[in-house]
Amino acid sequence: MSTKIHSWNVNGIRAVLKKDFLDYIKEENPDILCIQEIKAQEDTIPNEIKELGYYKDYSFAKKKGYSGVMILSKEKPISISKEIGIKEFDDEGRYILFEFKDFYMINCYFPNSQPELVRIDFKNKFNNDLLNKINELKKNKPVILTGDFNVAHEEIDLKNPKTNTMNPGFYIDERNWFTKLLENDFVDTFRYFNKEPDNYTWWSYRFSAREKNIGWRIDYFVVSKDIIKKVKESNILKDYYGSDHCPIELIIDFND
Repeated sequence: MSTKIHSWNVNGIRAVLKKDFLDYIKEENPDILCIQEIKAQEDTIPNEIKELGYYKDYSFAKKKGYSGVMILSKEKPISISKEIGIKEFDDEGRYILFEFKDFYMINCYFPNSQPELVRIDFKNKFNNDLLNKINELKKNKPVILTGDFNVAHEEIDLKNPKTNTMNPGFYIDERNWFTKLLENDFVDTFRYFNKEPDNYTWWSYRFSAREKNIGWRIDYFVVSKDIIKKVKESNILKDYYGSDHCPIELIIDFND
């Protein structure tokens, strides 16, 4: 039986609830839902989320109204971890792991390197420490890593690559790290199935970018290479408009 996993940067869990988020969950009915940028603390998570009937947990940023990730799962996880193990990252609520029998599910909200690349060193360190973490984990069982990576890997992954080479999200350090991730026996599942351009997951709110499909693909499902044959689909669900990102989907069958 296949497992349907979704991931979505909702740009505020309270805000997205006003934009048919519950209808989306009812319609799609994912087995696991990974959410980034919830921008909430435990006491401000809406009751509508708490009452959905999923097992759930959150990693909050110490700074209010900033960052934050959560996972909702129909199956109870074996264990949960919210720390990479480095305080400067863990204080920003960017990482949460649910362990299941067949795999580790990791949900990340990667740092934005920011205009003029003022946080590129912070992001590079986060990326490298995360890679070390998942390389250790995959020695035990396969890893599924998802989230908003805040990088378009290749020129095909954004509308205007030539004018963005020195901009956050397409800077060479960020792109090289993604290449390094794949060289460590991980697979970008969407590109495994789809080699076509003009497939994006984020659009600026300005200049009618989404209507014109002037976007970036910065949200991913990346899996350990040893389970890529179990992945049945990897999709971009561009018809959901609750955020400046759209949801992405992975369908995997561990019994295959």
